[in-house]
Amino acid sequence: MKKIEINSTHNKEAINEILEISGERIQDCMQCGKCSAGCPASESMDLLPHQAIRLLQLGQLDRLKESNTIWICASCFTCGQRCPREVDLSKLMEAVRLTIIRRVGASKLKADDVPNLLDNKIPQQAIVSAFRKHHK
Repeated sequence: MKKIEINSTHNKEAINEILEISGERIQDCMQCGKCSAGCPASESMDLLPHQAIRLLQLGQLDRLKESNTIWICASCFTCGQRCPREVDLSKLMEAVRLTIIRRVGASKLKADDVPNLLDNKIPQQAIVSAFRKHHK
């Protein structure tokens, strides 16, 4: 059996940021696996959805960020629909991706840039989504 180190202070600030962005309560997850069983993208993931939540619960954010799971998640919300405790992994994965993008400093969208994007006939939902992702 592989020993897992639980460190409650490691990554605590980053995990709290993820929980704040997502609005999810990871402590409600009881590891039933329904999210993993229903996930249409799980075959391509190196961590199953319930394992991703477990890593967050254990404070092992680095292992989650190193996985391809956060980028493969299709945000289809199937996991949240199947969860008996209403934990939505799609929202958590989006929050993890946002924290990575923000830390890297990837191209941030400023409010002044929005009128220029409207001229290019980009769907408004895409503009709002990009603004939310890259604006801090």
